[in-house]
Amino acid sequence: MKVHSRPFGEDESVEQPTIALFRSLGWDYCSAWTETLGTGGTLGRSTKSEVILIRDLRAALERLNPHLPAEAIDQAVNEITRDRSALHYSRANREVYELIRDRVPVSIRMADGSRQVERVTVIDWDDPDNNDFRVVAQMWVHSDLYQRRPDLVGFVNGLPLVFIELKAAHRNLRAAYDDNLTDYRDTIPRMFTPNGFIILSNGAESRVGTISSQWEHFLEWKKINSEGEQGRVSLETVIRAMCEPTRLLDIVRNFTIFQELPGGLVKMVARNHQYLGVNNALARLKELRFAPPEERGKLGVFWHSQGSGKTISMIFFTQKILRTVSGNWTFVIVTDREDLDDQAH
Repeated sequence: MKVHSRPFGEDESVEQPTIALFRSLGWDYCSAWTETLGTGGTLGRSTKSEVILIRDLRAALERLNPHLPAEAIDQAVNEITRDRSALHYSRANREVYELIRDRVPVSIRMADGSRQVERVTVIDWDDPDNNDFRVVAQMWVHSDLYQRRPDLVGFVNGLPLVFIELKAAHRNLRAAYDDNLTDYRDTIPRMFTPNGFIILSNGAESRVGTISSQWEHFLEWKKINSEGEQGRVSLETVIRAMCEPTRLLDIVRNFTIFQELPGGLVKMVARNHQYLGVNNALARLKELRFAPPEERGKLGVFWHSQGSGKTISMIFFTQKILRTVSGNWTFVIVTDREDLDDQAH
């Protein structure tokens, strides 16, 4: 695919190194600065109002579901891309997330005339190499009244799962939220319907949140592999920790939850310590399954400070075990407050 570039400016001092890092992690790159439309165009979009790359999505569905007829693929594409503008963006996001995570139910006609429900796989969660990862720069997105151009969007099988808003190094990071992200949510909400998480950065300072996060809930991600490593809040740390393909699929599938709160539905993605701690505990659990009897039961302690998300970590831990470790599991959660019972439930 032909790659176009823009004249170098201050924002490119952050954007171009970010693109180079994505490419080093195995992502394809495309600039939409001079995008041509049509099925044979730059991204295969028919109009600039499309936020899902249908050409890439359809190719992925056909590759991942070779046993299903074209009728099933068509239904899945239609269901994923269906207009959900009547829903609040958090609820629209949850609908699409559940389709991506649990596969899309479709009804296909059998030879005897009856219909059978099948499920269409959208992402191969177990084999990152079986998916298409593409980072796109400067893609215009049109709504009924507005047009906006996000800095970078990370697409997986045509789905815009990672949204990145960048500022020049001398700019205050808060401006990326106040001046840009809040505007995007209001003017091009369709962009966020399939979104997994959002990264805001000026290069030296970075924060991660979700479509429903207020500024105070955009959090730093300081470490990549271990709680013991030297923490560094930078865009490189965040991208290596969250956007390397295996990690990205793990975070979207196993470290994402929705919770009904008095103010409405909110979406949460694991914090840095939750992701590292849960995966360390899971690795220890797998070791103990084959350990001598005297070592079994000694999983260890995952320590949290007050307000750091103990209950949510429990949920991440249990749901990842249920999805990825065979066995008939039972979990006992002990709390000391009724509101924690409600939260866990």
